[in-house]
Amino acid sequence: MVGWLRIPIDRRKRSSKIMTAPVLSDTLISPILAFIDSLGPKNRPKPLVLGISGPQGSGKTTLVNNLVDKLTAAPHSLRVVSFSIDDIYLPHDELLALGRNNPDNKLLQHRGEPGTHDVDLGLQTIKNLIASKATKIPAYDKSKFNGHGDRIPSSQWTSAEPPFDIILFEGWCVGFQSITRETVAAKRSASTHPGTLSRHALEHLQYVNEQLERYAQIWDQLDALVWLNAQDISFVYKWRLEQEHAMKVAIGQGMTDDQVERFVDGYMPAYELYIDGLMHGDLFSGKDGREILRLDYDQDRRVVRVQRGRIDDTISWRDI
Repeated sequence: MVGWLRIPIDRRKRSSKIMTAPVLSDTLISPILAFIDSLGPKNRPKPLVLGISGPQGSGKTTLVNNLVDKLTAAPHSLRVVSFSIDDIYLPHDELLALGRNNPDNKLLQHRGEPGTHDVDLGLQTIKNLIASKATKIPAYDKSKFNGHGDRIPSSQWTSAEPPFDIILFEGWCVGFQSITRETVAAKRSASTHPGTLSRHALEHLQYVNEQLERYAQIWDQLDALVWLNAQDISFVYKWRLEQEHAMKVAIGQGMTDDQVERFVDGYMPAYELYIDGLMHGDLFSGKDGREILRLDYDQDRRVVRVQRGRIDDTISWRDI
C-alpha cells in the first residue's frame, strides 16, 4: 500500500485552500510534476528531498497538499512525506525571550526572520526522514496568541512511518544563503524597492544574516528546489493579507490588517537581501548537476514564466 503523510495541520490547510485556490492550474502543477519525474524519485538509494520556496501567500501549503495527492496516486504511486519550515519556529515563550533580549531589533519581535526557527529540530527531522526512520513531524499553530503563534505540544505531532520516496520541505526562506557583511552593508545603502533595509540598523541586519548561516545545514539536505517567485516582491503584502482573512474566516482568530502589514514588513529585508542569491544558484554552489525549477507569479498568483536552472560551475537557465 502506498503511504503518505501530509503536514501541516488541517486548520492551515483549510485556510490556504480558501486563499490560494486560483494558483492550482495546470500551468503550475504540470511542470512541477514533470520536474519531479525527471529527478527519478523511484530510482534513488534514499528519498528525494525537494525544497519548495516561495514568499508568504504564494500558495505553498496548498501546492504541497495538491502535490501529495497527485504523487501518491497513479501513475506516480509514490510514498510522500511533507512538512514546513513554519512548523519549526521557536515556541511562543522562546520567541518572547528572543525579542526581550534584543529589544531594539524589530526583526526579532515576532516569528519570521532567520534566528526565530529551531534549526536543530528541523535538521534532525529531515535527517531522520532521509534515514527512513519513523519520525514525529513538528507542528505549529500560527493562530495562537492573537497570531503570534506557538508550537503544538510534541504529544500531538503526527508520526511519519517509512519508507519514503519523496520528502517535500516548504518554506518562505528555503534556500536563502547568507552573504558577506560587506554585501549586507552595500545592499542596505542601495535599497530602493521595496526599500525596507534602510528602516533597520545595519547591526540588526547583520545579526539575521549571521543566523542564516546555520540554516545551510538544512539546505544541504536538499536534492533540488522548486521556487515560486513573485515578479514584484511587494505582491506579498496583498497575498499575506488575503491569507490572514481566510484564516480568520476558517478558525475565527488572526491578526488585524495593520498587524499583517507590520508582520510582512519583518520579512521584506530578507527578500531584499537574499532573493537574487536564488537567481544566481548560490544554494547549490559547488554541487554540479543540482537543479532549480523557477515559476514566476504575477500579482494574481498566475504563472507567467517557467524556467529550469542547472548548476555547472554557475547556473544556466532555460525556458520550459
